[in-house]
Amino acid sequence: MEGSSAAVASETGPSSGDGRGEGPLQRADRNMSELLQELRVAQTGVQILFAFLLSMSFTERFRDVDDTQRWMYVVTLLMSVVTAGLLVAPAAAHRITFGRGMKIETVQLGHRLFSSGLATMALTLTGAVLLVLDVAVGRTFAIIAASVSGVVLMGLWFVLPLPLLVASRSRPAEADGSGGRSEE
Repeated sequence: MEGSSAAVASETGPSSGDGRGEGPLQRADRNMSELLQELRVAQTGVQILFAFLLSMSFTERFRDVDDTQRWMYVVTLLMSVVTAGLLVAPAAAHRITFGRGMKIETVQLGHRLFSSGLATMALTLTGAVLLVLDVAVGRTFAIIAASVSGVVLMGLWFVLPLPLLVASRSRPAEADGSGGRSEE
């Protein structure tokens, strides 16, 4: 009996050295809340892009696109669907696992899905830039601009945070009282 009480206390009670005075379940609750707030921002963007892409095929000018542009459109539209799915999946996973004692695992799954959604969003936005600029100004400039856009998005979303990770891993665990990890 005492062993199970200790296990529950270690899962729910404050943990020493985390810098916030919260246990793993409180941390998971906070992280889920933060994840859902971040997802709201990303979901809005992909929903607007998806609506734009859907409406594009019903415009008069769409009849004039060549086969390459039509396939750019199809691939970009399908990528926007995958992106929307990945960005909604953490909320769906939370809803399905709700009340089953799986908060920590659900947050970890949500993190992986959101990261994948950001990668597909970068590809989707790059495809949209390619398509629109190809129709508007020509293929050569469209390819250059889309490539630069893709590199910038990947840089901002995935490369820019790397120095923060490196710095947090190199700093001593005692320096901030969190074992070198203040955001989990």
